[in-house]
Amino acid sequence: MNRTIVITGATGALGNKTAHAFAGRGYSLVLLDNDQAKLDALTRELHLPAERLFVSVVDLRDGKALRNIAEAVADKLGRVHALIHLVGGWVGGKTLVETSVEDLDLMLSQHVWTTFHLFQSFVPRLSKSGWGRVIVVSASTVPQPPGKTGAYAAAKAAQENLVLTLAAELKEKGVTANIIQVRAIDVENKGTGTTPDEIVAAMTYLFSEEASKINGARIPLYSL
Repeated sequence: MNRTIVITGATGALGNKTAHAFAGRGYSLVLLDNDQAKLDALTRELHLPAERLFVSVVDLRDGKALRNIAEAVADKLGRVHALIHLVGGWVGGKTLVETSVEDLDLMLSQHVWTTFHLFQSFVPRLSKSGWGRVIVVSASTVPQPPGKTGAYAAAKAAQENLVLTLAAELKEKGVTANIIQVRAIDVENKGTGTTPDEIVAAMTYLFSEEASKINGARIPLYSL
């Protein structure tokens, strides 16, 4: 079955691995990122036919721009079946007293506003598909944040609650929304965190029919 996945942060280490994995499984891809050169390189690597691919540079904090892209995606690929939101970013190392308003604004922009605009732009189409998956990667520290992580922890907690709210709102539509929590993404496989391959394996399972009852979950993908 041909299904379309929107992947944000598509050119990062995890986004790149995710794009290759789902392209190889026959999905059509919508690749969104803020780096045209890296998007061009990823597009060349994937070797997908034009009818299975939509690529765009976009600032996900710009709701209007994202809604315009959602319209263009619908025109080219039809329905959207999944959102994999991988935009990251971290500001920390400061106490709450030391944290600037700009630091908090940056974290809210990167994690909350990007998620909010993504959902508002694509969920109306997702909910009409009769089958769907929404996946966000978050941090294991969100439930009990350590010191000097206030801005990041607040933003990720808000992002997670957007996902959990969506899970409740779409549970009768055949759409699941889940959070994969990691301590760190171990890009170089040094044993210091969760590797992109391990995260993609969890995503692949969530896309399976066997995982259709997993909804509104925080999935711990790290050693206790």
